[in-house]
Amino acid sequence: MRSIALITGVTGQDGSYLSEFLLSKGYEVHGIIRRSSVDYRERIAHLEGQPHFHLHYADMGDSMSLVKLVGKVQPTEIYNLAAQSHVQVSFDAPEFTADVDAVGVLRILEAVRTNHLEKTCKIYQASTSELYGKVEEVPQNEKTPFHPYSPYAVAKLYGFWIIKEYREAYDMFCCSGILFNHESERRGETFVTRKITLAAARIAQGKQDCLYLGNLDSLRDWGYAKDYVECMWLILQQDKPDDFVIATGVQHTVREFATLAFHYAGIELRWEGEGINEKGINVATGKVVVAVSEDFYRPTDVVNLWGDPTKARTQLGWNPQTTTFEQLVQIMVQHDMQKVAADHVASVMRTNLAEYLEKGVVK
Repeated sequence: MRSIALITGVTGQDGSYLSEFLLSKGYEVHGIIRRSSVDYRERIAHLEGQPHFHLHYADMGDSMSLVKLVGKVQPTEIYNLAAQSHVQVSFDAPEFTADVDAVGVLRILEAVRTNHLEKTCKIYQASTSELYGKVEEVPQNEKTPFHPYSPYAVAKLYGFWIIKEYREAYDMFCCSGILFNHESERRGETFVTRKITLAAARIAQGKQDCLYLGNLDSLRDWGYAKDYVECMWLILQQDKPDDFVIATGVQHTVREFATLAFHYAGIELRWEGEGINEKGINVATGKVVVAVSEDFYRPTDVVNLWGDPTKARTQLGWNPQTTTFEQLVQIMVQHDMQKVAADHVASVMRTNLAEYLEKGVVK
């Protein structure tokens, strides 16, 4: 029989890659989307119309919609990727973050139990390295104490523990993947890595003057999202449910990411100054193209995330270095160089069309 996967957050970066991966494995894939006036499906548009890919309206804040959908689909695997996943935004919208990222996990678990699928449906919960927050040891593994340091991390900690509780209380196959930062050309444009690669492309093509960032010394373990979805799947293929750190085991600063991104965009940077006064200068022109702004500092900042993927590598056979850090940055920059160029062409065409219409040339 064909395996049936239900993916929350299917329109996101991870959801789109996971959908592609599962379809290649012969799955029937069902995705949850929210009804809104702006129907954003850019990442999965190429999958719509495929016979084994289906979309349904439901909401992580509406338990009845989840119960009905789980009953209708009868999934053999659920991948809960839906979340308000922006750390800075969680300080601005803490209640919404808690409702979706914490209670939303409980709603998924109860939807499975309500439909009596405890013994036939496996559940993957997308957890996060932000659980470690104000880190107590480096690198971080499955036994490292948690110290969440943002409303997002606190909400995700509830999600982690409620998964563990239902696994032990109801003997359900529930697992958490503690994902460290994973990026791609499909990353949202408000996240720092995509913000950097887009800015590098725009500055290289004369469309932007300067990029403003927060703490350049923040350390992160960055991997490629396309590689990480394979590990999500592998976690649910084990004989017994368990939790795994998903990371590369390699660490870099925001400054290093920016330096490499500008390099692939054709700009070499020289760094001068310290702290809030640090600047990234274009070696060829002497112009400041990167500056630090206090606006991008968080009320509490996580500065040293570094994952230890030993357990995933040894027990799951997963290769955390399929795509290197350098390859990841290059992939993102190449994509955004093309995007910026295409956006410019489209903008020129719209301007020309508007002028023609105004002059009555085109009716």
